[in-house]
Amino acid sequence: MRAILLFAFAGFLSGASFAQVPQSPDQLVQGITTEVIGIIKKDKEIQAGNAKRIQELVEGRVLPHFSFTRMTQIAMAVNWRKATPEQQQALVGEFKTLLIRTYSNALSLYRDQVIDFKPLRARPDDAEVTVRSEIRQRGQQPLTLDYDMEKTPQGWKVFDVKVGGVSLISTYREDFAGQVRDAGIDGLIKVLTTKNRQLEARTKS
Repeated sequence: MRAILLFAFAGFLSGASFAQVPQSPDQLVQGITTEVIGIIKKDKEIQAGNAKRIQELVEGRVLPHFSFTRMTQIAMAVNWRKATPEQQQALVGEFKTLLIRTYSNALSLYRDQVIDFKPLRARPDDAEVTVRSEIRQRGQQPLTLDYDMEKTPQGWKVFDVKVGGVSLISTYREDFAGQVRDAGIDGLIKVLTTKNRQLEARTKS
């Protein structure tokens, strides 16, 4: 299911051209998604599954549009408050790296799916909204893909993505909680660091 997040990240990979003009959250997501899908279709290296090219694309474009601190807080749940500021910083860094590398792999799975965006249900003064969309692919049932976004001084940022109504960030909660129970917060940081090194080595091989 996490592979579907290629759209969540693809929707923000080329945000630089849109970030200069304030936009509503749904305009931001829809406009950038349309542009990026066009880029994916034209990029021969991405189509060929070039892992380095895909990761560079994600790292270079996605970061400004996602609130990785909020995402880590969701994944850590009550254990976030138990972490020291230094541990929190390490957790955000490692979780961000894990998400980027995981979704970089998913990006190569794009196969002409179509994304339909739904009208935004929000008031002008809302600080948090959900941008709703639906993925359509020939021969398969439509799949909902929703972006939970928060308004920040730097603009609208994604803090969670739901596929079929399931929060993908929350799917890490049980695993993270188990790691903290077994080895503490430092143990979880070590596990994430090791996982990221393994993914990095796989990318280079």
